[in-house]
Amino acid sequence: MNRLTILAVRLALLGAFLAAWEMLPRHGVLDARMLPPLGDVLRMLVDVLGRPRVQEAIGVSAGEFAVAFLIAIPLGAAIGILIAENDYLGEIFKPMLFYVFSVPKSIFLPMFILVFGIGFQQKVAYAAFSTVFIVIMSATAAVESVKADHLLVARSYGATRAQIIGRVYLPSMMPVLLEALRLSMIFNFTGVLIAEMYASRTGIGQLIANWGENFQMPQLFAGVVFLATVAIVFNESIRWLEAQCSAWRT
Repeated sequence: MNRLTILAVRLALLGAFLAAWEMLPRHGVLDARMLPPLGDVLRMLVDVLGRPRVQEAIGVSAGEFAVAFLIAIPLGAAIGILIAENDYLGEIFKPMLFYVFSVPKSIFLPMFILVFGIGFQQKVAYAAFSTVFIVIMSATAAVESVKADHLLVARSYGATRAQIIGRVYLPSMMPVLLEALRLSMIFNFTGVLIAEMYASRTGIGQLIANWGENFQMPQLFAGVVFLATVAIVFNESIRWLEAQCSAWRT
């Protein structure tokens, strides 16, 4: 199947899903109190986005997301590169990292609450903790994806360390690093929302949890649609960058 056919099928499936969401609750097939029609959800989304409290919550969540991202990405990348380039450290720490990564991070949330309280620091620390392990493993995989032949040729021609990093490591690692960026965004986004839902007085996650607890279903689904849209836009932007760098996978 060509790309246009695949795109047409995807759009048809999406259209069918959205039509079902609108029609089934509207005609009583599904309980509209539990699943409001899509049109009502979209109208509510426009309404809540105009509320100062919601705008403030979005700003708080965006700040937490950005700070946690800026902490987790360079820290995880540095640790991952160090482990990948040092066989001794790799033998010691790689199994430990896989063990920790396999543990659900939500079980550590109470410890972050005890240490940091329920403020900005706790949500940033928890989101960074949730993200850093996928960055470490992705950075390690990125370094290991660099072909030894390329390094050998560069060194044979007398390339400096900076030249090897800029002209061999970076082009070879870029597609893997972009994939890591996309995955880490998902983990970071989830970490912020979980921290806000379970222990917070501010943030869009706290508002969504409050709407759910009070059975305000139009507001709840409006919040879900908003977060899903933001995540999809970011994810597809990174996928586009990955496609532009696909020629570097040589």
